[in-house]
Amino acid sequence: MDSFISGTLAGAGSFHCERCGFAIALHEQDEVPACPRCGSGRFRRSSLFLEQSGLEPFAPTEVEAPEWLAEAREALVASGGYLAWEEDERVRVVPLQEGWTRVGRSLSAHIRFDDPTVSRRHALIHSDDEGARILDDRSLNGVFLNGERVEWHLLADGDEVVIGRFRLYYIRLTPEERAAARASFRTATSWGAAP
Repeated sequence: MDSFISGTLAGAGSFHCERCGFAIALHEQDEVPACPRCGSGRFRRSSLFLEQSGLEPFAPTEVEAPEWLAEAREALVASGGYLAWEEDERVRVVPLQEGWTRVGRSLSAHIRFDDPTVSRRHALIHSDDEGARILDDRSLNGVFLNGERVEWHLLADGDEVVIGRFRLYYIRLTPEERAAARASFRTATSWGAAP
């Protein structure tokens, strides 16, 4: 089996890190990245079945919720479900549409990550009045919810979802929470107003 250290690959396919087994999918002429899990730059062609390779599938480590998450939540003006993440030192918050939201590297994804650690069709999120559910859409590295790999799971406010190297946070803002936030804002702004 060929081993790739740097440069670009002739052809597309699935590859895994020789050291830790982290899987990536590359298109032809993609640059071979450093492994997001262990930093190694050595990848081998692989199949989707890691058990055959003798490597363990990627599992993210648990981390504390980031400081920016509370600020992002406070800035929301409408009730509903949202996904928030940090990318390139910018916080991004995307409202979830009713029905299905596609997450992946594909150009047809509603939430798109142009990164080899993310599968073209990585995850689906179904949102309705009762909440949101996440579904692994046959991804290479899986979908992790609060540190555990899931195939299909109900999301709760504050849940951490790991997709490739990205850590996303689910925010569910109820109409009652939004009304309370508006009331406290009005009280705070009217307190200093002249009679």
